[in-house]
Amino acid sequence: MNLKELLKKGESENVEFKKSLRLKDQIGEAASALSNTKGGTIVVGFDEDKNKITGVEIGKNTIEELANYIKQHTDPQVFPSIGIDSLEDKKIIEIEIPESQEKPVLFKGRAYKRVGRSRHRISSSEIRKLVIESKKIYWDGLICDGAILDDIDEEKVKWFLRKAKHERNFDVDMETPLKEALERLKLFKEGKLTNAAVLLFGRNPQNFFLQARIRCARFKGIAAVDFLDMKLIEGNIIDQVDDAEKFILSHIKKAAKVVMFKREEMWEYPPDALREAIANAVCHRDYECPGNIKLAVFDDRVEITDPGALPEPLTPEMLKQKHDSVPRNRLIADAFFLIKNIEQWGKGTNKIVKWCVEHGLKEPDFEEICGGFMVKFHAPDDLFSLIPEEGKVDLKELGLNERQIEALRLMVNEGEVVTNKKYREKFNVSRQTATRDLTDLVKKNQIHEVGSFKDKRYLWVISRQNGA
Repeated sequence: MNLKELLKKGESENVEFKKSLRLKDQIGEAASALSNTKGGTIVVGFDEDKNKITGVEIGKNTIEELANYIKQHTDPQVFPSIGIDSLEDKKIIEIEIPESQEKPVLFKGRAYKRVGRSRHRISSSEIRKLVIESKKIYWDGLICDGAILDDIDEEKVKWFLRKAKHERNFDVDMETPLKEALERLKLFKEGKLTNAAVLLFGRNPQNFFLQARIRCARFKGIAAVDFLDMKLIEGNIIDQVDDAEKFILSHIKKAAKVVMFKREEMWEYPPDALREAIANAVCHRDYECPGNIKLAVFDDRVEITDPGALPEPLTPEMLKQKHDSVPRNRLIADAFFLIKNIEQWGKGTNKIVKWCVEHGLKEPDFEEICGGFMVKFHAPDDLFSLIPEEGKVDLKELGLNERQIEALRLMVNEGEVVTNKKYREKFNVSRQTATRDLTDLVKKNQIHEVGSFKDKRYLWVISRQNGA
């Protein structure tokens, strides 16, 4: 982009204007901010408020001194690329700042970042995150201060290894010594437990991470006002997923009706989608945030909210499309994947949408809200309408009598195998009537005959499709 276009577009996340070289400290702060985001350009010699080119006086050592000033006062050092351009017979300086691979970049002991068109000081918690991210160390891979092997539930680790072997053929025997098993899972480093180890297998993870809890509520109606039930779920995060799922299933509707004599049942929401959303919240939440995961059941919806915005570059809109995974807690995600607590990275949200649509529901909403992330499931207008009735037949329209309909019910619901003798005894009819009724059912493809003449039996016709 040439200079005229740059000035016309105005300041942005990667462009900042300064009127004069006298604003050296502001230029240095801008260099820190751009280094800590995506890099960009500092233009010196333009007043955006007045939309006026002010220009700069450039002496023999001006550029060298400016570059040295930025380098000397940034840590780690920023090496700018500085150029000179001219507009309206005035000199303008363009300072190109690369994104730093080692963050945060401090200017005179303070770190800054660009947010839209503004520059902001970075908080101490954000500085810690930048350090971790720049070194490719995830929070769950950090050492958990004060945690020792006695804080780990060894039986839970053995259960995990057995489950991982069954689900993903994970090749670590359940009798493997605790320390070795945790090392194989990358949860034990330099003789110390990681945060992930304590969250996954700790006897009481809340001794170390009070925020690692799920607050569940069933509200009356559609507003978060009156509680019908509440529960605070603690313990290791693997069990938390199971407990949260049980809470939801205990508070949503389940419809049932008889289709072709068979009792067909349908949950208000697809359980697989609910469980995936819970597991995602537990797995991908920001554990440095002090809040808890919140699970709310209303008459018309279910909301699952976890602390922390989506990691960049993900947006809520991207989650319904094909997208790459950006795991915030890589070790926890690895462990959850091994026991099928989450789908393959990057596909979980797509599966949630697919399961809801196949269930007959509207697509769920994915929203960033109040610094957190929420999945909202919408209840159906008519739960009974979700139960499919493929294959349903009006038996009376087929000309069947009450005896034949009752015989079919016994075969379908109670698995009875009917003989001519049983039919006669059940309905107190003659051999001729029983033979006529059963033969009619065979002709109308409702049942089929098996066995010899003397040992003839009758089964429901669907059982033949099931291998009977």
